[in-house]
Order: sequence, then structure tokens, then C-alpha cells
Amino acid sequence: MALKVLSLNLWHDAGPWPARSGRIRAWIDRLDPDLVGFQEALRGDGFDQAAELMAGRDYHLDFAPATPRWLGRDRDFGNAVASRWPLTERDVLTLPSAGDGETRTALSVVAAAPFGPVAFTCTHLNWRFHHGHVRERQVLALAGWVWRRRIEGGFPPVLVGDFNAAPDSAEIRFLTGLQSLGGRSAYLNDAFAVAGTEGDGITWSNRNDHAREWLEPDRRIDYVFVGPPRRDGLGQVTGCRVVCDDVCEGIWPSDHFGVHAELRDAPIAALASRA
Repeated sequence: MALKVLSLNLWHDAGPWPARSGRIRAWIDRLDPDLVGFQEALRGDGFDQAAELMAGRDYHLDFAPATPRWLGRDRDFGNAVASRWPLTERDVLTLPSAGDGETRTALSVVAAAPFGPVAFTCTHLNWRFHHGHVRERQVLALAGWVWRRRIEGGFPPVLVGDFNAAPDSAEIRFLTGLQSLGGRSAYLNDAFAVAGTEGDGITWSNRNDHAREWLEPDRRIDYVFVGPPRRDGLGQVTGCRVVCDDVCEGIWPSDHFGVHAELRDAPIAALASRA
């Protein structure tokens, strides 16, 4: 068995949302994730995007706005999480900004999984290409906060989201222990780099009609990160792939593709004595 984690940027309610919603729900049925992180989710004015997607399924939901009354509407724009198990804790971190009105947050919860609590965080960083300096400040704030919220001696912390940065960027290199920022360093496993099984992991692709209109290059910008596995193997990344990446009757699920990872949820018997 494995802990199944899904991350997906929903592209809020843009495009043919009712049809896109059906496509996303079909992928959720197929993947049957235990923990889900949605970015660009909307809630308000009688609309709860995450609740709509998870309707009819026995999941526990939470939401944190990044931009209240987004675009002047009575809907907040932010991050949502869904958990197969009850949520026992939650916290929200406001991330550094460029002061230009683009505001970002991170939502962190603790899911009461049967193999032990899991600290799960969903976030969405600044999107502009020239805002690498802002994203660097954002990951500096995020990394320490995620690590402080980990379950001491338990399951490694899980961080998912749309980071709007490629693997060779300073912000992702910092998160994966390949360089320091501001005299600090961090280390999380990039699930696709560790156990990606298909292709190059591209999540912003010109195959996708919704992405192609932005005239941006293909790149991998959506991630599942996990802290180092426990010495008995708990939390080890065993698989990762790009999902929500197909078109059906002209409908793509979102402008982003999603990321699905599987993490070991039980100790390896031969290593259990080392934990």
C-alpha cells in the first residue's frame, strides 16, 4: 500500500468549467488519491470549487484564500486541500510579495491517517518569469515553516503546489538541497526527480490548448515534495507521474497538468529495527 498524493492547479473557473470539472472528477475517480492539493481554487458567492470536485466522496476539505474578492468578484482565490482522513490541525502562511497586488499563501493541515498523522501543505508561488527574486523569498519562508510543522519522528512533511519555477531555478534548487539562499539551506525530495516513471515531467505544455495560447515554453513547474524518508522507509517516494494530461472531446482538465505521487506508508520490515 502507499499514500497517494495529487497536486493540480485548477485554473480557477476559466474556460469551459462545467466540462472541465467533469474531466477532473473522472481523473480523481481513476487516481483515488488520499491527499489532494488544489491551487487556483475559488470559494464564495455560493460556489466552492473543491467541494464541487469532491462531491459524493468521503473527503475532508479545507481552503485558504490568497486573494479575497478576486478580480472584484465575491469569490476568494486560493489553495484547497482534500483528505481521506479527518483534519486535526491547520495553519496558513502569508508568503512574501512584490507589492504589486499579487498575493500568495500556503495552507498546511495535519491529516489523521491510520498509519500516523501527516503534515500536508499546499501552495502557489508568484507566476511572472522575472519574479524569481520573489519566489526565492517565498521558498525561504515556506521551507522553514513546512519543516516546523512536520510530525516529529513520524511521517515526513509533504509539500505540493504550483511553484512557477523549473527544476534548475534557484528556488527549486534551494528546496531540493542543491544550493543555499540567504545563508540558509533546506532539503526535500522532488518526487518526480526521485521516482518519475514516464517522460520528462512537463506540467505546462503546449500540447494543452489552454496553455499554448500564452506562448510560453514547455516546462515542469508543478511538484510534490517530501521530506527525507524515515530510516525504516516510511515516506519513501515509490512512484510519481504526470496526470490530468489528456484531452477528451476537445476538453482538457486544466491549463496545467497535475502530479501524482505514491509514498511508502508502512515500514520496510528489514529496516524496522533501524527506526
